[in-house]
Amino acid sequence: MSPVRQPQNRTPRSIILGVAGVALGLILVLVLFIVAIPSLTESGKVEVKLGSETYDAGSAASLSTSIAQGGPLLLPDVAGGARDVYLQHLSADETTGWSAFAARRPGRSRDCSLRWRADSRDFVDPCDGTVIGADGAGLTTYPVTVSDSGRVVVDFRSSTDG
Repeated sequence: MSPVRQPQNRTPRSIILGVAGVALGLILVLVLFIVAIPSLTESGKVEVKLGSETYDAGSAASLSTSIAQGGPLLLPDVAGGARDVYLQHLSADETTGWSAFAARRPGRSRDCSLRWRADSRDFVDPCDGTVIGADGAGLTTYPVTVSDSGRVVVDFRSSTDG
């Protein structure tokens, strides 16, 4: 007698049941993707949202000091580059004077992102030399608030074209 168990022969019935089970599984997956998932959304399309529509930039006290010493902070849009923003503080009071605005003029490519000039305290468009004030006047702006806990929050849900 052999210590190794002999394999059992597969019957046609077990093979048919196995194939039918796999086929049924594939049909259920197709039905899920064709019927069920599109009916779960209003438009029939799945919308993907990554991240929050507000941005907590950090402590107002430390950010105001950093901006006073090194100029406005560039907040790059890592999701595609369409909404690079400068965070600016123009006040002696760390809770007021905050603004966030587009890092380039409308219709400009990312190569034309504004550059801060510390000596004249303004921005320049490297593509044509246009000068923009430190407050970003004329650019798309985003609301900025300082929370009760002293955090600077930029709200990307609404904007105002300059």
